[in-house]
Amino acid sequence: MPRVTPQSELDRLFELISAHPMGIGAEAIAQLMANSLPRRTLQRRLALLAAQGRIQMRGSARSARYAHPPPTDPAWPADRVTEHVSTAVIAELDLPMSPEGKDIKAQVRLPRALRAPVGYRLGFLEQYHPNHSAYLPPGLRQQLLDLGRSPNEPTPAGTFARDILQRLLIDLSWASSQLEGNTYSRLDTARLIEFGQAAEGKDALETQMILNHRQAIEYLVLDPSHAQLTPETIIALHAFLSDGLMADPAAVGRIRRRAVEVSGSVYLPIALPQRLDELFGIVIHMAAEIHDPFEQAFFLMVHLPYLQPFEDVNKRVSRLAANIPFIRHNLCPLSFIDVPQQAYIDAMIGVYELNRIELLRDVFVWAYERSCQHYAAVKQNLVPPDIFRLRYRQALSDLVGDIIHSNAAATAANVAARLPTTVAEADQAHFIELVLQEFRALHAGNTIRFGIRPLAFATWQQRHGAAT
Repeated sequence: MPRVTPQSELDRLFELISAHPMGIGAEAIAQLMANSLPRRTLQRRLALLAAQGRIQMRGSARSARYAHPPPTDPAWPADRVTEHVSTAVIAELDLPMSPEGKDIKAQVRLPRALRAPVGYRLGFLEQYHPNHSAYLPPGLRQQLLDLGRSPNEPTPAGTFARDILQRLLIDLSWASSQLEGNTYSRLDTARLIEFGQAAEGKDALETQMILNHRQAIEYLVLDPSHAQLTPETIIALHAFLSDGLMADPAAVGRIRRRAVEVSGSVYLPIALPQRLDELFGIVIHMAAEIHDPFEQAFFLMVHLPYLQPFEDVNKRVSRLAANIPFIRHNLCPLSFIDVPQQAYIDAMIGVYELNRIELLRDVFVWAYERSCQHYAAVKQNLVPPDIFRLRYRQALSDLVGDIIHSNAAATAANVAARLPTTVAEADQAHFIELVLQEFRALHAGNTIRFGIRPLAFATWQQRHGAAT
């Protein structure tokens, strides 16, 4: 009886071919697999994948190349056409890669069985010397500075980010979560952040991930004193980002106490807790010494995930931490909008397994240029956000809802009697006026912002009318 090829072996071969949207020949496939299969076995598996419709052979004999079927091919399932075009072709063509980046991508897309397990290499960190070493060449840093500087200089630190805060909350929360596999759309994310409306059919953990991002971003932007490169700040970011998402609640905002593995990689992070504590402090100290904001941001994107100081959520922490230098220097923030997930994953695996940063640098530069283009257009059309209103958004929503649901009049006296304890004494007069302004603008079409049903509002309005 002929041997049945295990599906996992076919899947590994399919993944290798998928990494080459323009096709790849059998000889190149054999080389990438380190000639681990006899040629006849490889040919049989390629023929089997083609018969299943998963790949297509173009050409014949030695000139044959293997690739995904094009979207017009009837063998390609209709529900995969959009996904194929957007993720496997368009995204990667939009993201220019250096020759070094392409080489890294080819290496990290080899099947796991062909990649040798590696551990944490201290030498990767030791060979970097702040302000003497550089992952980003001087010309590239100047190019990014020219793109990212505020047109309204000089202005206080954090002004750029605060001016676009509402858009940044949506963009960065959505894009960073999407890089983790979150399926919220950008519109769903906007509804959740602006109105507290969770998307139907989504896992509660996905909703929590978005809300955690919002809190972490507000923590950095609303109070620029928080945007400091200290161990305490990085741990605070982890506490915000991991809240409600960790299997062990005690691991929230704490350097890990156990060994972890990295999904999709053969990299094995350091496991000794005492060593982790020490190296975490060294990494943050080295980052704080770097003068250039772009080099500083990129260093954090490389070395925080590489160290894996937390049980989970390390890459999310690094993406928000990378924005600290931009907030401090009043530069355009980095939102990661439109960054292809697979390109980012490949880049991180290149750091983990090869200690090579070129592909991640390609992603970083493209992502920052994209953010600058995006927010240059946004700033032309946005009214500056009301920072006071953002700070007390939840208290405002709760109080408006309380007055309507208790069928009380919207008067200054009633608002003052219900003032939340979270409103600082110096802000109370302004907060009362803000609540009254909201009632004067309230109508059946916008009550959803406060979680108020139209019938409840109509009952209240019939009795009390507008604010007084």
